[in-house]
Amino acid sequence: MPGGRRGPSRQQLSRSALPSLQTLVGGNLGNGTGVRNRSSNTLGLTAPPLSALITPEPVRHSRIPDLPLDGSLLFEFILFLYLLVALFVQYINIYRTVWWYPYSHPAASTSLNFHLMDYHVAIFITVMLARRLVWTIVSEVSQSIGGSLVRYIVLITARLSLLTMCGCVLCWSLVNLCKNHSVLNLLFLGYPFGVYVPLRPNWLRRRSSGRGTFCFCYVKISASSSPAPAHAHSQMPSGPALAHPDMIRAEVEELKSDFNRRIKEVLFNSLFSAYYVAFLPLCFVKSTQYYDMRWSCEHLIMVWINAFVMLMSQLLPPSYCDLLHRSAAHLGRWQKLEHGSYSNAPQHMWSDSTIWPQGVLVRHSRSLYKAVGPYNVALPSDVSHARFYFLFHKPLRILNLLIWIESSVVLYQLYSLLRSERWNHTLSLGLILSCNYYVLFKLLRDRIVLGKAYSFPLPPAASDSSLSRGSA
Repeated sequence: MPGGRRGPSRQQLSRSALPSLQTLVGGNLGNGTGVRNRSSNTLGLTAPPLSALITPEPVRHSRIPDLPLDGSLLFEFILFLYLLVALFVQYINIYRTVWWYPYSHPAASTSLNFHLMDYHVAIFITVMLARRLVWTIVSEVSQSIGGSLVRYIVLITARLSLLTMCGCVLCWSLVNLCKNHSVLNLLFLGYPFGVYVPLRPNWLRRRSSGRGTFCFCYVKISASSSPAPAHAHSQMPSGPALAHPDMIRAEVEELKSDFNRRIKEVLFNSLFSAYYVAFLPLCFVKSTQYYDMRWSCEHLIMVWINAFVMLMSQLLPPSYCDLLHRSAAHLGRWQKLEHGSYSNAPQHMWSDSTIWPQGVLVRHSRSLYKAVGPYNVALPSDVSHARFYFLFHKPLRILNLLIWIESSVVLYQLYSLLRSERWNHTLSLGLILSCNYYVLFKLLRDRIVLGKAYSFPLPPAASDSSLSRGSA
């Protein structure tokens, strides 16, 4: 109305009448950075830090039971037995005969062409496959024997005798192979060492630097130089000062390095096993001999997948995956937004000493990011932090992947078994399936138990108290 008091417009109300996070927090955070408004100006008012006004919700962790895990010696024996069965199956596929023919046929008296096999190759492969088992036996015996002088001398003598015997058998087989085969075939014997030697020093440096115990904000991990997985115990601090963002990020870096080392060990040992079990016997087959190339290559792929799943389930046990999941939950993740989006929302300058709550917008390296996790201390521009959160923020992601891989292999082998028409296919599939059932059973057992455990999260109070007691 003319002459009346003119009230604020809708635009003025939307900009000034309603309090925003800018007014509550103020222009300066605890680290000296300011809160940006729409016009990109920094307010000059002093205020408490953002973490003092906005407290992130506590991360709740579920308690998982202690699932049985095969010991190092038992696992290496099972893996060695599986590889021997796979090697025997490959020899059946290569040297099979039509043994049901009349006895007048030259090769009808036996099921395999034993006279065409080179036993020195089989012995060499067996020794190479037994290297992990022999080293595990030596390590286990070394840890079990006390510190007396007599026991120490006996241990050293037994260790040298065992290693000397394996070395003599290996050298004897190599000498006989050099007499009967060409240089090209002999090069296939040591081909994996061309990959092993460049990678092994890096692994040794990481293991030697990682020996001891690492204690960070809430995780205590014991890093070991042995092939067996390190056992982890999670601990939540009693005070907020211990859960510093720098300590969480340092912990993530240690866990990431340890996880990468384990993945490299899994990849190398699975490829090493598949190479010597399924590929190397094909290199010493005579040119005049016929064998099913497709079936042999398929067997090679199956051996590699099964060895990969077995090593993954042993080196990444449920307790270790739960440790990675807890660390990822406290690390958080940032989602990069397009320029111009959320222009009216308050935006903060990212600080490395602040635990950012979910939904907060921050600016880092001239880009806008949105907090995704309940806790967010990750570096917004660090791709490795985002990858770590993606892999481990769901605790059953790795286990589900292993179950999917092993189930696909078992279903394919069952399908091949139903369609098989040759006796060697039926025998080989039956032997390999018996080993795969054991691996699949263990994976499904862990999935059922952990699925029920993670479906019942603890309340915040109970979660904090249980974690403070060091429950894994």
